Formats: sequence, C-alpha cells, structure tokens
Amino acid sequence: METNNTVKHPSGPEYQLAVGEGTYVLRDDFHLATPPPHPSEAPPPNLNPLATTPAPPTAGIKLSIVIISPRKVTPQLYSVNMKTSERPNLATYSIKESEKESRESHETSGDEAHFPPSSTGTYGKAPAFGAENTLLATITGKDALRRKKPKNNIIKSNSSYVSRVIPHEALAKRLQERNPEGLFAFTNINRAFQWLDLTTDNMFKAEHLTKILFTKAHVLCHDVNDLTKSTNHLDVIMGTSTADIIWYEPHSQKYARLNKNGVINASPISNIRWIPGSENLFLASHTDGTLLIYDKEREDAAFAPEENGTSTPEKHGDAGEVRHIHINKSVNSKNQKSNPVASWKISNQRINAFAFSPDSRHLAVVSEDGSLRVIDYLREVLVDLYTSYYGGLMCVCWSPDGKYVLTGGQDDLVTIWSLAERQIVARCPGHHSWVTAVAFDPWRCDERNYRFGSVGEDCRLLLWDFNVGMLHRPKAVCTLPIQDDYLRTKLRFVGFRAPERERVVSPAIDTQSH
Repeated sequence: METNNTVKHPSGPEYQLAVGEGTYVLRDDFHLATPPPHPSEAPPPNLNPLATTPAPPTAGIKLSIVIISPRKVTPQLYSVNMKTSERPNLATYSIKESEKESRESHETSGDEAHFPPSSTGTYGKAPAFGAENTLLATITGKDALRRKKPKNNIIKSNSSYVSRVIPHEALAKRLQERNPEGLFAFTNINRAFQWLDLTTDNMFKAEHLTKILFTKAHVLCHDVNDLTKSTNHLDVIMGTSTADIIWYEPHSQKYARLNKNGVINASPISNIRWIPGSENLFLASHTDGTLLIYDKEREDAAFAPEENGTSTPEKHGDAGEVRHIHINKSVNSKNQKSNPVASWKISNQRINAFAFSPDSRHLAVVSEDGSLRVIDYLREVLVDLYTSYYGGLMCVCWSPDGKYVLTGGQDDLVTIWSLAERQIVARCPGHHSWVTAVAFDPWRCDERNYRFGSVGEDCRLLLWDFNVGMLHRPKAVCTLPIQDDYLRTKLRFVGFRAPERERVVSPAIDTQSH
C-alpha cells in the first residue's frame, strides 16, 4: 500500500534559527512518502557494512523548486578573470537589499570606480554550447515558436518500465486556479517521482499533482529547464539507476525515454542538468566517470568512441601533475545524427556531482576519486584539477560571482577553492560525517563577504560566513609549534598566522536536527 506525504507545522524555540540578520522560523515540516519496493524487484542483499567495493545505486532523493512567473532577481555579481589575480585591486560592494539601493559600498572611497565586468566572465556573454557546429544550430522561423513535447502519454502507456501513474483527480482545476507566482516542487525518492504545488492550502499541500512509480528503476536525479518553462509547459529530465533518461512534460503528461536500456551508456546516472541557455541539450554524469551531452529531440543509437578522439592534458593545480580529459566524441563532430552530442571520459570512478559556473563557461565536477575538475566545457578543455584532503568529494557549487568553488566530501570538510589564485583557500571543519550538499546564499554575498550553508550525513545544517579580508598573507612565517599534520597542511595552504588548533572558518550557525 502506498503511503502519503505529510505536512506538519511545529512551533517553539527549538525550530528557530537566530542569526545576525534575523530569525529563521521553520514553517512547514514536509515528509515525503517512501514507496515500497515493486513486487518484481529483488530484495536488497544483506551487504557487508565494512565492504569497500562500491554498491550499485538504488535510491536517490532530490527536490527542485520551480517558479513560473518571474520574481525579484538575485543580486548580479561580477566575475573576475580566472587567468589573472586582481584581488588587491578589487572594489568592495555591499549587499543590495532593495531595487532602490545602489551597489556602491560605504566602505569604498568616492573616487573608487566599480570593478568592471570581465570580458570572460560577464553574464549572458558566453556563446552557446556547440555554436561553431552548424549541425547543432537552433531552428529559426515559425517552428522555433512551437514548443515541442514528448510523444508518448505516460498515463496510457503500457510499458513495463512505468509501474503506475497517479494524477490528482482535480488536476486541471488545481492548475487553473493556482497562483501563477506560486511554487512548484518536483521530488524523487527511490522509484517514485512527484509533482507538488507548495502554494495551496495546507490541507492540499501534501497532495501530489502527479505521482509516477517506476517498476525497477530508481530516479537518482532530475532537473527542470528554466528557459522553456511557462504556465502550460515544463521540460523535466530524470536520470535513473538503470541508465535510462526520462524527458517528461507534466502538463500534457507526455514522456520519452532516452538512452533506452543503456544503449549509449549502461552505467547509472548520478547527476543531470540542462545546459545553460539551451532548450534541447542537457548534461548527464554516469557512474563510470563519463560525461555525456544529450539532445532531447534526437534519436538514440549504439555509441562507440570516435577514432579521432583526443586527450587534453592540464597540470594539477597543487602538485603540477599532468592529468587528461579524454574526448570520446567532440561537440564539433560532424556525426550528429543521433545521441550523444558529446562524450568526455574524465575519471575511472563515479562522478558524484557537477555545477555550471555563473558565467556559463566552466563546469566544476567532483568524483569518487577525490578530485575537483574545472572544465571549460565550451572548448572541451580541462582547466584545473585539485584533490580532497582524503576520500571522495560528494557535492560542489559556485559562488554567485564565480570566484570561488565550494566542495564537500567524505573527509567531513567543506573546502573553499579560489579559481583566480588557482589554489585552496580554506578547509572548514564542523561536520561529523560526510558532507552531502553545499550552497551559497546570493542575498547574503557581496564582493568581500560570503554566506554559504552545508548539510551532512550527521543531520546537521551549518551556516558559514566567509570574509575576503581573512585571506591577507602574514608578513612573517608562523613559528608556532604545531603537531597536527592536518593543521600544518591547512596553515601552509592558507597562510594564516593563527594560534594552535584555531579553525580557518567557523560556522555562524550550527543546527542539529532532532
């Protein structure tokens, strides 16, 4: 029997976060229903908890928030050129809290000019991915205005891949009466995928608009295209444990399967995202260490690496070691009749996460081998490579201005990397288990101060405040007796003259769930 979602509204001081800018109050405690295994699904084996061999992925949990009507945009921060370091000459900015407030900081003198947008980092200036290949040119004219949808009806489908589809009995009425400025949510948990409306009354908030149950496939990740969304159209893609990709349009209940039965790549999909600025192209990371770019409207065909595949060497960011990204198929290939559009082999181990830079030029990828790779995906070139303190890296994100990258991993640390300086900035201890998600708060970031959060398997949410001023190098070498190898490494990279066992960055808030 299927279980239902539940929403609770707890109150009390234990559900409040008091920080410098105010108090955050927990409004809704939303519990997603976990679907039972399908009857035909084999029971999970009793795995050895101490085994070191990687187990196949069987479950994934992710939530995406979608706003149809445009709202107040987040502050636009400028990005510096990654090739040079301009840190001493950067002007400072204050956080813009309202539309009438200027971006000029009160800390700067009147004769200081604002830092101009970089020619390589300005928002909206990056060329489209594959723009040099005429075979990938977008359609113009009347056909360009027609929003294409998948062909198959998922409700009426007799495919054994889909076990059951449960639309809300008053779906059309709820969509017609809802607030266009409200929040949609898409969630995947195990073999279930749900479409929710979070702006309805509390009695309806827990009720799904549509719930899809797959037979044996577990949805591990999904993404919504911000470019094509409208009041009557949404393009959603899902990556599964069976390597299949689902292109789903919830309003029409139409869907299509790509990489069907793993015809292109048979390994599970760990992460999936739409290419910035593209209506059709999306990037999927497979657990065999391969990045593949698909076109939602192209047919699939058995794929073999092209004979003219190339490798792009790049020196390691810390140790000077040479690493490669192997191009199995270039975006500039003349063979674009079928998927994939491009294929890059970057690791022999699982890719855990990736994120596009704010300027839509670079890609940060973290993997089970403990590497952070920064790729210029427009030119298909590996720009830099860094390694974790130990263990694999689990999550990654960019700062709103594109100057810093955050990673979290199996070393229980949140790590800050400076791309302008091409080095590590700080390792931030605070979690007691693997760090599974990191994110910046764009409303609390300016050119000198950054607020970011991290979540770990220790059930903790940590909020961190990071200031550029703490990066000033000392005039003398620290001579304090340090016995801790980890602290010695930390001081060597960051250059702080700090007392023994002082943390580089302390969390502003440490909240542990109960």
